[in-house]
Amino acid sequence: MSISDYERAERIQFDPEGYDLATLAVRSGQHRSLEGEHSDPIYPTSSFVFSSAREAAARFGGEEQGNIYSRFTNPTVQFFEERIAALEGGERAVATASGMAAILSTCLSLMQNGDHVVCSRSVFGSTVSLFDKYLTRTGIKVTYVDPTDLQSWEQAIEPETKMLFLETPSNPLSELTDVAAVADIAHKHDALLVVDNCFCTPMLQQPLKQGADIIIHSATKYLDGQGRCVGGVVVGNDLHMEEVFGFIRTGGACLSPFNAWVFLKGLETLKLRMDAHCNNAMAMAEWLEQQDGIERVFYSGLISHPQHELAKKQQDGFGGVLSFEVKGGQDAAWRFIDATQMVSITGNLGDVKTTITHPATTTHGRMTPEDRAAAGIKDNLIRLSVGIESIEDIKADMLLGLAAI
Repeated sequence: MSISDYERAERIQFDPEGYDLATLAVRSGQHRSLEGEHSDPIYPTSSFVFSSAREAAARFGGEEQGNIYSRFTNPTVQFFEERIAALEGGERAVATASGMAAILSTCLSLMQNGDHVVCSRSVFGSTVSLFDKYLTRTGIKVTYVDPTDLQSWEQAIEPETKMLFLETPSNPLSELTDVAAVADIAHKHDALLVVDNCFCTPMLQQPLKQGADIIIHSATKYLDGQGRCVGGVVVGNDLHMEEVFGFIRTGGACLSPFNAWVFLKGLETLKLRMDAHCNNAMAMAEWLEQQDGIERVFYSGLISHPQHELAKKQQDGFGGVLSFEVKGGQDAAWRFIDATQMVSITGNLGDVKTTITHPATTTHGRMTPEDRAAAGIKDNLIRLSVGIESIEDIKADMLLGLAAI
């Protein structure tokens, strides 16, 4: 006996309740149509049609749920948002055109003229530029603190403080911040804690469960994993995400359906890739520590890292990004980079291909020399985003760099 369309639609859906993260990364967020598609579909359309003028008015007025216009409602984008929300343990996610758009949308939707944000001094260079050059123009004040010093977070709080912002691990020095402790500080002063979880992804760290209020991702990095598309996402509770959604709806910093589909495909292998990245990065960090041309290696998986115990406590792995200082200053760092043959010289990270860059003149090059010095980014620092190639091949390429200095 045949079943009704309604019964069939119900039967072919996935209920995410009770499943492991690795399973949610593959299956959550998909809403199969009556066609019964196994893979996630793409909806490459700018707008959606309505059955009547009344339905159009109801949707535009918020009285009925449904798609309207792909600047703010698109099924493929919503699939991606639901999957990320499930992985991070958040009530809702809002996708954006880039990771920087995710930060901008969060700040402008949840703060206003006269508010104050306390930010880790060890964040991505573009984040510093966004805060210093543009956010301050809206009348929002920014104070930078040592991410590892809890007292500095507490002392920086002002009556107007509305947000605390951090990356952990940081880019590029792998500094860690105690998320639970800073969350307590933020909440004691009625402020929000926003955590950039780009380096760890939800497979290695879930800050919402540690007390954070909002998670930021550059989906361009590990969520995609193959350097194909640019995008971002914000995760939090319904109340805060409705404000972020409102900004995206009006401001237009939206994610394209195609990019959302690419990120959905990337998430399907996230667990496997993060395990491989962590294994290779750990082996590379230990190996680099033994090389004569290296002054210091920054990776929280190393016992020598000052916050190694904190990393073990709040993360399920140490990630795929490390950095190291070479002997001889910037000239030596450039010679090292130029001598490599296999790894990619590029500013991106989180790719299955190993990438190498000189932070002081690229990703953090727009920071003032004083700000770079305060953040510990020296001219002899090199960042390595360790891919999933043969670890012996990566080491061989690093030997070429070492020989050049």
